[in-house]
This record gives sequence, C-alpha cells and structure tokens, in this order.
Amino acid sequence: MMKLLDGKHIVLASNSPRRKELLKGLELDFEVRILQDIDESYPDSLQGEEIPKYISLQKARAYLSTVKSDEVLITSDTIVYLNGRVLGKPKDEQDACNMLRALSGCTHEVITGVTVVYGQENAEPRISSFATTTKVTFKELTDEEILHYVKVYKPFDKAGAYGIQEWIGYIGVRAIEGSYFNVMGLPVQRLYEELSRNQ
Repeated sequence: MMKLLDGKHIVLASNSPRRKELLKGLELDFEVRILQDIDESYPDSLQGEEIPKYISLQKARAYLSTVKSDEVLITSDTIVYLNGRVLGKPKDEQDACNMLRALSGCTHEVITGVTVVYGQENAEPRISSFATTTKVTFKELTDEEILHYVKVYKPFDKAGAYGIQEWIGYIGVRAIEGSYFNVMGLPVQRLYEELSRNQ
C-alpha cells in the first residue's frame, strides 16, 4: 500500500472470500487467521451502527492474545438493517425468500463495523473501531425472481440473503447511496483512511 504499512504484517480475521478480494484490492499483502466459535451475540439495547461495531470489537478481543508487535489485525461484521430490524444469514430457502420479500420495493441499510488492532512493542495493542452505512433500494421483486436467485445462488452465508455483486444485485438494486464495497462486506475506502492515519 504505497509503503504506508512498511514493516507491518497484515492479518485479516475473516474467511469471507469477498473480504479477501476487497482487501487484495488495496494492494496489501496479508494472511488470514481464523479462530473458531467466536461469540457474535450483542445486547438488545444496541441499534444501527452500534451493532456491527460491537461485534467486530468482540471478534478483535478474541484475537488480542495472538497479535504480535509487528502485526495489524482487521476484523469486521456486516448487517442488513431494515426498519430497525437486523436481517442476518438465512437459515434455509424459505427464510431467504422471506428476507428478500421484506427487502423488495424498500430502502434498507447495510452497515459494516470494522475494528483494527495495531500491535505495539512493549505495550498493549492499540484498538480502533468504526462503522460505515450504505443505503440500498430494491425494486419490487417478483416471487419468480426471488425463487430463482435463492435456488441458483444459495445466499445462505450472506446477511439479508443477498450479495449485491450477484444476479439479484444486477436486476434488483434500483439505487445505492454510499459505498458499494461496504455492501459487499468491507468499506475499503474508509479502511484505507484508517490505515493511512495510523502508519
């Protein structure tokens, strides 16, 4: 990254192929580090941007003991937020179809929380968190379109049951306000700013 992080080893704490692809787009060399069974629950009192920011911070805390002094660790969490309700990853086809019907013809928010942990020599790691929101508007989706997408693309690993970079995004997204890459799962422009400030 134009030598902004010279001497630092980047660690992405995510197995998401989309996040890996986006981080590569910043011309960063990094390794993927995965811990199993991290608690992703959050207090019911949290709303909007507070939710993924809290979860990304919880993920980062789970990795703290693994962060070396020359490492920068990145964790993130993305939610789809519709009228004050979180749409998580669908349990099955029916759940996915129900989510897409709820999103049909509406504007929702896609919110990603990111936490960056900076390892330090002879000191506790420094932690920085932020959240980015993008508004996405879908056209009215037909049941045929919804069923086709769910059966062919099986979006069971995606919050809100859709990937904007897939067919449903091509035919369904009428408007977007904010970062497209944030909807994919990582607000890389905002992350670039964060890393640039803390080189």
